[in-house]
Amino acid sequence: MFQNKVVVVTGAGSGIGRASAQLFAQAGARVVACDISAAVHETVAGMGDGAVALEMDAGEEADVARAVALACERFGGIDVFYANAGISGGASGIFETSAALWAEVLRVNLIGPALAIKHAAPRIAERGGGAILCTASVAGLRSGAGGAAYSASKAGVINLVQTAAQQLSTSNVRVNAICPGLIETGMTQRAFEHAREVGKEDRLGRLNPLRRAGAPEEIARVALFLASDGASYVNGQAWVVDGGLSSSHPVTRQEFGKPAF
Repeated sequence: MFQNKVVVVTGAGSGIGRASAQLFAQAGARVVACDISAAVHETVAGMGDGAVALEMDAGEEADVARAVALACERFGGIDVFYANAGISGGASGIFETSAALWAEVLRVNLIGPALAIKHAAPRIAERGGGAILCTASVAGLRSGAGGAAYSASKAGVINLVQTAAQQLSTSNVRVNAICPGLIETGMTQRAFEHAREVGKEDRLGRLNPLRRAGAPEEIARVALFLASDGASYVNGQAWVVDGGLSSSHPVTRQEFGKPAF
C-alpha cells in the first residue's frame, strides 16, 4: 500500500507512534521514526535500511524542520507526516494548572502539529500530494476525558486540521485528526498498571459500549487508512476511535439482554 512512500512519525518511541511506524513499514513505507526518547531506536530495530530513528523535540521548530529534511535527504522526499507526539500535563483542572504547564502542553500538543504542517506540507505537495495526520483525543471533543490543558490542546488540534485543510486547498495535501479514546500507551501506562495491581483491569474502558480499552495497533490501523489513497476524499476531519465512548452523553446504560432499569 505504501511502496515507495516516505512517512515521518513523531512520538514513535512507544505506544501509538511506535505501532504506527512499524505498521507503515510493514506496508512498504520508508519511515523516519521520531521521539524525544532514545527508545525510538528500538522502534526501528529490524526494519533495515528503510527506516531511520531521530531523537527530536516535536514542539521545537528546528527539530521538526530537521525531521522533514532528514526524510528528504535520506529517502528523496516525504509523502505522509503523522504528528502524533504529545504529553498529558497531568489531570489538573483550570485553577490548579500553572501558566508554565499550560505553555508546555500547548507547545508540544498543539504548536508541534502546527509546525509539522508548516514544514511538511510544502514538501508533500512537491511530490504531488499526500497526507498529514495529527493525534487529537476524545478529550478535545468535550470535557471529562483529560486535564484542562490537555483537553484544550487537543480541541485546538481538531480546529487546526480543519483550518489547514482549507489553507492547503488545491495542494492535494489532506489533513485529518485521529481522536483516540482510552488506549494503553506510555501516557496511560501508570493507570493500567495500577488497575492490574489491584485487580480492577476489567474496569478500564468500561464506560464505552465495547467495555474495554483500546490497543495502539487499533489506532495505527486507522492512521494507515487515513494516510492511504483509500481515504482520498477524507479531508479536514476528526476521526474518533474510542469504542463508542463519545457516541452518548453519560446515562444509565442498558445492559445487553437486560432491561434499562
